[in-house]
Amino acid sequence: MMPSDSRERGATPVDHRAAIAAETARFVAALENADPATEVPSCPGWTLADLVRHTGSVQRWFSALLHARVQEPPRSRDVDLRLPDRWDGCADWLAESATVAAEAFAATDPDLPMWAWGVDQHARFWARRMLFETLMHRIDAELALDLPPAIDRPSAVDGIDEFLVNLPFAASFAPKVANLRGPDRTIRFRATDGDGDWLVRLRPDGFGLDASGAAAGSADATVRGTAADLLLLVYGRLPHEAEAITYDGDEGLLTLWFDNSAF
Repeated sequence: MMPSDSRERGATPVDHRAAIAAETARFVAALENADPATEVPSCPGWTLADLVRHTGSVQRWFSALLHARVQEPPRSRDVDLRLPDRWDGCADWLAESATVAAEAFAATDPDLPMWAWGVDQHARFWARRMLFETLMHRIDAELALDLPPAIDRPSAVDGIDEFLVNLPFAASFAPKVANLRGPDRTIRFRATDGDGDWLVRLRPDGFGLDASGAAAGSADATVRGTAADLLLLVYGRLPHEAEAITYDGDEGLLTLWFDNSAF
């Protein structure tokens, strides 16, 4: 499978490196006067403190991979995270994590061949993946704090694409994706607020994003919503029963997808 490019569907290109800095800044702003013990409903079992530590740790871990130019799956996750001892230092630590990431990006050619767990075996994979880790956890924090979350449309379109193109490779940490098989069955995700059309094809040996068939023809099941709502949907932050989402076609196929596509 070749790397998918959401620009092929008319999407506005996203500067992943700049967007990481912006999303982290929004996350940090949401933390002002927040209680670290606040539960995060979209990440069951986590508190806000857990969410912040996870997000900053991921940014620092990915940055270490970039500096190391890894060419095979890493055998250790040991990284000096410099986690603060107290909550009142966590917001600054998270902001600093984005600076650590920016330094790694500045030192690494995005087209450098690298190992990655997803389809795109280049350094740019890690910047794109880091963006959507950061964006989704910023959303988690805002939902936990009863703040209105917002996602700009270009990032939403790119995020749907990034999720769907990499999901077939996520079995090592999302084992249920192995159940996403079928006798040549298709699910279409279609944005209702502009360009954005993705066709997922389930085959007997697995599934994948079918870029060649996204813009034409019918599908066995179709899911529609704005790009932002579709992004929240595929990541499980919006229930598929939500009024913002509409469906038609094979309900059993949709049940199979939503029961097994958790990331």
